[in-house]
Amino acid sequence: MSIPEITQKLLAAKKDKGLSFTDLEKILGRDEVWIAAAIYRQASASEEEAKQLVEALGLDESYVKELTEYPVKGLGPVVPTDPLIYRFYEIMQVYGMPMKAVIHEKFGDGIMSAIDFTLDIEKEEDPKGDRVKVIMSGKFLPYKKW
Repeated sequence: MSIPEITQKLLAAKKDKGLSFTDLEKILGRDEVWIAAAIYRQASASEEEAKQLVEALGLDESYVKELTEYPVKGLGPVVPTDPLIYRFYEIMQVYGMPMKAVIHEKFGDGIMSAIDFTLDIEKEEDPKGDRVKVIMSGKFLPYKKW
C-alpha cells in the first residue's frame, strides 16, 4: 500500500510537533480516528477543519485545498500486507459471514452503513497483556423492495 505524499508530510509534521491523534482530537473537536482518516486521505475535511489541522501541524495553507477534496477511498484490490491491517482482513474472512448472519437475525435483510458510522479505538489494560477494543457503530439500512 502506498501512502500519499501529503499523508507523509502531514505525519512528519505531526511527529515533529510531538502531537498525538488524541491531541489533534482536542484541537479540532473531531474524533481521533476521523482525523487519522483525513490525514490518510480516506475522509475529506471542511475548509475550517483543514485550516485547523494545518495550523496545528505548523504547515502552510497550501495543504488545505487537498484536505478538502473528495478522496479515493480504500486500500485497493490487493490483500493488505501490513500485519495489523491484515488482521482486520483476516477477522472479516473468519467472522464476516457469522457477523452477517447475526446482523440479519437481529435487524433483517440489510447492511450497516459505513457513511452514517463511527469508529472508536480504546486501550483496555489487562494483567495478561493490554487489549485493543474496536467499537464500530453504523446505522442499519434495510434493503428496500420496489
